[in-house]
This record gives sequence, structure tokens and C-alpha cells, in this order.
Amino acid sequence: MLTLKVITENPDEVIRRLAKKHFDAKEIIGKIIELDKTRRNSQTALDANLAELNRISKSIGQLMKEGKKEEAEAARAKVAEMKEGNKDLQEAMDNAQEEITNLLYTVPNMPHESVPEGNGADDNVVEKMGGMETELPKDALPHWELAKKYDLIDFDLGVKITGAGFPVYKGQGARLQRALINFFLDEARNSGYMEIMPPTVVNAASGYGTGQLPDKEGQMYHCGLDDLYLIPTAEVPVTNIYRDVILDENSLPIKNCAYTQCFRREAGSYGKDVRGLNRLHEFSKIEIVRIDTPEHSYESLKEMLAHVEGLVQKLELPYRILRLCGGDMSFTSALCFDFEVYSEAQKRWLEVSSVSNFESYQANRLKCRYRDANKKTQLCHTLNGSALALPRIVAALLENNQTPEGIRIPKALIPYTGFDMIK
Repeated sequence: MLTLKVITENPDEVIRRLAKKHFDAKEIIGKIIELDKTRRNSQTALDANLAELNRISKSIGQLMKEGKKEEAEAARAKVAEMKEGNKDLQEAMDNAQEEITNLLYTVPNMPHESVPEGNGADDNVVEKMGGMETELPKDALPHWELAKKYDLIDFDLGVKITGAGFPVYKGQGARLQRALINFFLDEARNSGYMEIMPPTVVNAASGYGTGQLPDKEGQMYHCGLDDLYLIPTAEVPVTNIYRDVILDENSLPIKNCAYTQCFRREAGSYGKDVRGLNRLHEFSKIEIVRIDTPEHSYESLKEMLAHVEGLVQKLELPYRILRLCGGDMSFTSALCFDFEVYSEAQKRWLEVSSVSNFESYQANRLKCRYRDANKKTQLCHTLNGSALALPRIVAALLENNQTPEGIRIPKALIPYTGFDMIK
């Protein structure tokens, strides 16, 4: 969440920048500032009362020694009265702080100045395009038909076992999944990321820490009996490793990666955009996470973008990189780039990765800090990216590599699959 200091010192700037996300912050920022005045006034009065209370308490013993019993009793009565008043001041201060925190949770992160104006996906800016052009046979099939033809993925069986959006991978389809997972993890390790194997369920504190709660509560699977949530991405458990932690500046940037299953309740509407692997309730993903200093975090973002781009290049897929506009950004990100691969059979772009810098927004929620060379404690910057999400990568690989002989496996994946063609 945004820091109270940023809001109280630069309210107009906060309102202006949040408008780019189409969030009207004027009223809520005004409420936060008023509540902060109440909190600070209560704190000032309480501090003054405590000092006076201490002075009077010390005088009681002296008055008793001097035989001034009535004055001592009056002082005791004054102390009791002040203690009751202090309870009211403390309650007012605590209530104001609680209201401030609750309001801060509802305020999105401010977008970086480089974020373009726009209302939605159509206004995102194409930063770069690359990859190999694909020529398919005239009778090219979409991946859901290829999956059935080669017995790779059984969508109906997934419906039987669980429901729509939970496919069953079989034979070479399962081996392709495992190959991609290992390939992505090896590439991350070669780039200096330490692998983490985190839980795939988290508590509410972890959800609040990275901003999934309260913003995306309806999109997460909730285990009501234990009040736990199935993770929508490994970003949540991995970033929460550093909740309530003070790091040494020399240890930054921290670079972690993790493979997990991911779970999302909201899987979209019906139609071609969500058919097959295009949008699922459960899917596999490798996530990269960085914890960094404010001075270096945008250099880290560049390195993460280069890492993801290298993956799609090695998979020989046509791709483009989008700089998201204000209207299409997530609640928590300050700057976000999406990677999309082109599906030749579907004639459409498929999002396979989002790479984001959250600046200090998550770190403030997490209380993730570092101690600099001057021993001063500061908030870290957090970053994360998909590297990569498997379903649409698999969709594009199947569709773009289909031939009359079968489905060709990209050269970089053959050591992992153990076969060069799906037949």
C-alpha cells in the first residue's frame, strides 16, 4: 500500500497519478488526511498527558512525606481521572489508525510516469516484436483439436474429475508439461535465481501482504474451515518469505524462482477466448521474484524482461512485448509489461507473462525492509514475473509447430522431452 507519508506530503500528486488508473482518489485521500490529523492530535494530547501524569505520580510520594495527605489524595484522584482520559485518547488514536489502514488497502499503487494513458487492452503500447514467422498447413487445427487428435490433453475427463478449467494431461502431453517446467527452472537457475518450493495454500496475512486481498478475494479459492487460500501465483508465498524481515543492503537484489500449480476461480466467459488452454482454473507456472533497492529496481526490471524474452526466443515462438496502459494495469503494479505469443491457428495473441515492478507498494504491506550503509531502515522494492505460464505456451507450441508428420518440438526442449516430434 502507499505510505502515509507519500499521501500526506504529496496528495495532489497521488490523486493525479492514480487518475491514470481511472481511480478517483480525491475523496479517499481527503479522508485519510483528516484521520491522520485526528490520530496525530490524539497522540500529541496523549504524550502531554503521560508526561503530566508522570510528574504528578512522582509528587504523591513527596507530598506524603511532607504530611500533606489531602494534597496527596487530590493528586491520586487527578491521576485516576487522567488515566481514564488517556484511555479515550488511546482509543481515538487506535480507531483513526485502523480506519487509515483499511482505507489504504483500498487505494491502488501509483503508476510510474512512463505508463501510457488508456482505458484498456486496446490502448497498450507495443514495445517490441520478435520471433519466427510461422507457416501452417491449410487444414491447421487449434490446440484443443490437436490435443484430442494426438491424445495429449483430455478436457472432458477434467470436467468429470473436477469441472471445467481443470484439464488432464496425458502421455506426451504430460511429458511436454514436465519438460517445460524443468526447462524454465533450469533457465532461471542459470540466470542466478534460487529455486524455492513453497506451499500452494497461504493464510490471509500473506494475501494482504502481496495485495491479492482484499482486491482479488473473489478470484481466489478459499478453504473456509481453515481460512486458507489456494495461491493464484507463486508470487504470493515467495514474496511473503520476506514479510516482517529487515535485509542487509549487501544481500540485494534477492532473486528467487518457483514452480507451482496456480488456482483462479474467475476464468472468464464462454467462447474461443477461453476455450481449451486459453484460460483455466488450475495451471502450472514458473515465477521469478526479486527484492531490491529503490535505486536498482528498474535495472532489475530490465533484466527480468530480458530473461523472459530469452525464453520465448528459445521456444521459437512469435512474440510481442506490451507496455500496459493505466486502464489495464493491476491494482498493485507501478509498471507492467506483458509478453504475448502469436497463435497462428487461432489468429490471435495469447498472454503468457506479466513482468511488474511494484516499487514499495507490496513492501509497505509486508514490512519488507533493508538496512542501508548508514544503518537506516528503508522499504524494499518488489518485482515479479511469469517465466513462464504454461497453458498458452503449450497452446502456441502445439498450434505453431504442427506439420503433416506431427507436431515438431523446439530444439531447446528436445533434451527435456526426450522426443523431437509428437506423432
